[in-house]
Amino acid sequence: MKLFDVYPLMSVTPTKAQNCTVWDDEGNEYLDLYGGHAVISIGHSHPHYIKRISEQLNQIGFYSNSVQNPMQVELAEKLGKASGLDDYSLFLCNSGAEANENALKLASFHNGKSKVIAFKKAFHGRTSMAVATTDNPNIQAGVNKGHEVVFLPLNDKDAVEKELSKGDVCAVIIEGIQGIAGIHIPDDEFLQYLEKACAQHNAVLILDEIQSGYGRSGSFFAFQDAGISPDLVTLAKGMGNGFPIGGVLISPKFEAKHGMLGTTFGGNYLACASALAVLEVMEDENLVENSKIIGDYLISELSKISGIKEIRGKGLMIGIEFDEPVAPIRKALVDDKKIFTGVASTNIIRLLPPLTMTKEMADRFIEALKDIIENKK
Repeated sequence: MKLFDVYPLMSVTPTKAQNCTVWDDEGNEYLDLYGGHAVISIGHSHPHYIKRISEQLNQIGFYSNSVQNPMQVELAEKLGKASGLDDYSLFLCNSGAEANENALKLASFHNGKSKVIAFKKAFHGRTSMAVATTDNPNIQAGVNKGHEVVFLPLNDKDAVEKELSKGDVCAVIIEGIQGIAGIHIPDDEFLQYLEKACAQHNAVLILDEIQSGYGRSGSFFAFQDAGISPDLVTLAKGMGNGFPIGGVLISPKFEAKHGMLGTTFGGNYLACASALAVLEVMEDENLVENSKIIGDYLISELSKISGIKEIRGKGLMIGIEFDEPVAPIRKALVDDKKIFTGVASTNIIRLLPPLTMTKEMADRFIEALKDIIENKK
């Protein structure tokens, strides 16, 4: 049997990783500024993280959610405190796609409707809404389990109001920061409008913070800069520092009932141990604050480099747009400078490093990028 080849891969085979550094099977050392699609929030192989998971393995191992699990309660309490959403409830699952699917279920149960408003260039997973409306023509907008999805321009209040006024909208789902299409940030005023409009039209506001949450933006959640309170918040990626875990934060307006939602692996002991370790390290090392400080520094310094079309982002979620495809630049970064980066669309380099990134690491990337751009001239 062979692998089903759907991902373009770098010709690097990692064998060891520590914090923001990765070593390959030839002994080369790389600076990781992508963290496996933003999942590495507290750095690779953090000692506290390893200790937490190792202890759990030695005690009861995995075990799923069919029994009482005090670690779930502890996680909910710590997450509520860290995020400032103490009055919300937590439903645990395994991934961002599953989190969004359960959020849509909750929305439909709440108001009995089925139409969903999403926004162009958004991505909300590969099951309930395969909505990667990017430059890739092979990925199409999706409909699943009775949810009709309507895609509208980001920040277009008139378009949203027109759809909401029809009275059949179940939910509006929006990313705190759009990631896959190149780091596009919804206006604070637009998010504030969505909160009021959804309440007015009996629609549920879902904030997808799967990539932009957990300190990535320099706030715990990116939407918090707008001062709003969404009905549902979905999360995953950085929540477990690479261990599969996701969740839905549910506002008090929703009443829980047995059988309403379900998951096989969600909230298992190992997942909870990983998520607790992440929150503990984030608090001890002030990683949300570090994300803002290093992110602001990166954006400021990158903005001074000629040859870059635009810099977008908040915290350590940054898009660097060029007037040409970035594949040669990324290749030079990996091959010559030993730096991992991501990509969005064809012309945008995407940075999603661990929140432990330092100023020295930022300077290394800035100087490397300057050198590559200069040598292309």
